[in-house]
Amino acid sequence: MASDTLTEAPSRQLYTPEERARRDATIWTTVQGVLAPLQFLVFVVSVALVLRFMWTGYGYDAATVSIIFKTFILLTIMVTGAIWEKVVFGQYLFAPAFFWEDVFSFAVIALHLTYVWALLSGWPHDTQMWIALAAYAAYVVNAGQFLWKLRMARLEAEGRP
Repeated sequence: MASDTLTEAPSRQLYTPEERARRDATIWTTVQGVLAPLQFLVFVVSVALVLRFMWTGYGYDAATVSIIFKTFILLTIMVTGAIWEKVVFGQYLFAPAFFWEDVFSFAVIALHLTYVWALLSGWPHDTQMWIALAAYAAYVVNAGQFLWKLRMARLEAEGRP
């Protein structure tokens, strides 16, 4: 069944007319539209704080708080995104249109939660920050996936391939 999804994905429109109507009608689209840029803003601030700590050794507490906040926003956007997928596509995760984005999102979440585990387990501060930076690198890739889908949706709405 998964191979059918993979072979059909390139020829399928991102949204059927019914899915587009549900996407446009649900409050969860607005929620995602607010949380995504908020998460990016938190990410930018947090990266700066983490890099400051890595370069200077100062600001561990601020970097830690920012990473925890970024992780909270990430988990919130994942839960609300799953609800959005249920409303739009009829399933909570791994809808064909967003299958690979969801798969990679779990890797991003795993890295963020690995950071939390390292923090709670008392791992060395620099190790914690390297884990956070790895989580952030994965987040950038995942955000790029979603931005690409947003672009495809806009082109589709304009009637362009």
